[in-house]
Amino acid sequence: MADIPIGVVTISDRASRGVYEDKGGPGIEAALAELLLTPWRPERMLVPDERAAIEAALVALADGVRCPLILTTGGTGPAPRDVTPEATEAVCDRVLPGFGELMRLKSVAEAPTAILSRQIAGTRGSSLIINLPGKPAAIRTCLDAVFAAAPYCIDLIGGARLETNPRYCQAFRPKA
Repeated sequence: MADIPIGVVTISDRASRGVYEDKGGPGIEAALAELLLTPWRPERMLVPDERAAIEAALVALADGVRCPLILTTGGTGPAPRDVTPEATEAVCDRVLPGFGELMRLKSVAEAPTAILSRQIAGTRGSSLIINLPGKPAAIRTCLDAVFAAAPYCIDLIGGARLETNPRYCQAFRPKA
């Protein structure tokens, strides 16, 4: 069985310029290494906080690489250059508000500033796109909150089947 491509997009002006090391992308990959049983490979992109660059990356991973799952990290706060949610919404066919709502609900228990986060999720074709925060600990909190629903969502939109590791996450799929 071939590895399934999963998009991992780090959105950061400074990391894209090499000013500091990207920790968000590796944080996503570390979480997926535990959460998924399905063989997968990261399709990594590192882009600046520029809406056009973010949109281009998401379109390339969804339409070109055909990633069933695309996870972004960074650019979800209230700062003027934080445009990841706008870029995501612009390329999505449908927005799935429940993902962002649940991620913020779970995150606020750890950090009161989680209410400032604007991450969203949506679908483009057979790809599920989920915005995550930039810090690795917050990434894991958010993935733990919503990942059980991701495989079934991907099933519904016609993406590749992803199996979770029940030790870390029991994917929800309705009984036939």
